[in-house]
Amino acid sequence: MTDIPRRAISRTAKLASLPLGFAGRAVLGLGKRVTGLASEVINEEIQQRTAEQLFSVLGQLKGGAMKLGQALSVFEAALPEAVAGPYRQALTKLQEAAPPLPAATVHKVLAAELGKDWRSRFQEFDDTPSAAASIGQVHRAVWSDGRDVAVKVQYPGAGDALVADLNQLSRFAALFKILQPGLDVKPLLTELRERVVEELDYELEAQTQRAFAEAYEGDEEIFVPQVVEASTHVIVTEWMTGTPLSQIIANGTPDQRNLAGLRMSTLHFSGPARAGLLHADPHPGNFRLLDDGRLGVLDFGACARLPEGHPEPIGRLTRLALAGDADAVLAGLRSEGFVKPDVDVDAEAVLGYLRPMLDPIAADEFQFSRAWLRGEATRLANPKSPAYSLGKQLNLPPSYLLIHRVTLGSIGVLCQLEAKAPYRAVLTEWLPGFADE
Repeated sequence: MTDIPRRAISRTAKLASLPLGFAGRAVLGLGKRVTGLASEVINEEIQQRTAEQLFSVLGQLKGGAMKLGQALSVFEAALPEAVAGPYRQALTKLQEAAPPLPAATVHKVLAAELGKDWRSRFQEFDDTPSAAASIGQVHRAVWSDGRDVAVKVQYPGAGDALVADLNQLSRFAALFKILQPGLDVKPLLTELRERVVEELDYELEAQTQRAFAEAYEGDEEIFVPQVVEASTHVIVTEWMTGTPLSQIIANGTPDQRNLAGLRMSTLHFSGPARAGLLHADPHPGNFRLLDDGRLGVLDFGACARLPEGHPEPIGRLTRLALAGDADAVLAGLRSEGFVKPDVDVDAEAVLGYLRPMLDPIAADEFQFSRAWLRGEATRLANPKSPAYSLGKQLNLPPSYLLIHRVTLGSIGVLCQLEAKAPYRAVLTEWLPGFADE
């Protein structure tokens, strides 16, 4: 048996252990119900054990399993504290770590992509990876001209592994509802599958990073490293030193947290206006807070192309909702496809559904928190809540799917940071249609 089939069987076995493990825990819950133990205690124990196994398995895998783990990790702040606490550290690890490729395999990829004399392109090359992601790992090196560089090398077979994992994980989507009843990962998995081709093409990523670097060259708030060299499976960029956002989330000072949150929101809303692009992978492993206060941005494999900037209706309808104009909000939602023509909903009810989500920009300053996000998640996902029933009547147009997902992911990170900042001013400057007419 070759190594590749053996690894594929191992991956499948690990993923297959997820529903089997849950079946065992369900039997455990049934047994405890017979003994009269409170159902909420049973559910909490099942949640904790499911979570521990789920993220343990995801953390051992590359490809789609790790990609999904990274995407889910930004929503950690929305999970109940009793469930989130025990494995928060494992979630953070998912954002930055994965088992490394052997040096010999890395050398083969470099030879195939940069030529047999690839070593002549570098003064130094560290075989030990400094970071790992879902489809590649990063090595520190010194380029031939003396510049410190980051060399991202794609895992051989990453594309096949990515698709296989995402296809298999979609069969287990119900497991994630155990952790958070309102969490539906199927749309997320569908979108991740659709973007696989783009993320696997490092030449396309290099093109996107160059566009961001040009747009933010000399900027006082955002820093994007220059691309040095790129091929289909290898990308070389300038090395960037800074404090990873995961460290700031774990033990950063209030000033660091607040500044990181402000910079992230600025990147989110200014990117479409300045570069015609939205950075679409907002997990903490992709950001560094530099010593000079700028936000360093990494990994441009997932980006939305918005040549016209953020859609103007987002800003306009947000402004109208804050002003309490229920009828205008409903009319705008209908025209954009958020409310289908045959759906009859009350305008004031729709405004009541949306308005609490806008608290972060209703005042001059707002502090995101895990408690706030859990409260919103409960309000929207609890079947007994009026917001839950109304939410099921609303629609998310395909053109807004990626923007919506990135915005939610960014909010998740801001809540992990518990960052306080003048977010309203950021939208006033960068979001079309938001500023008062």
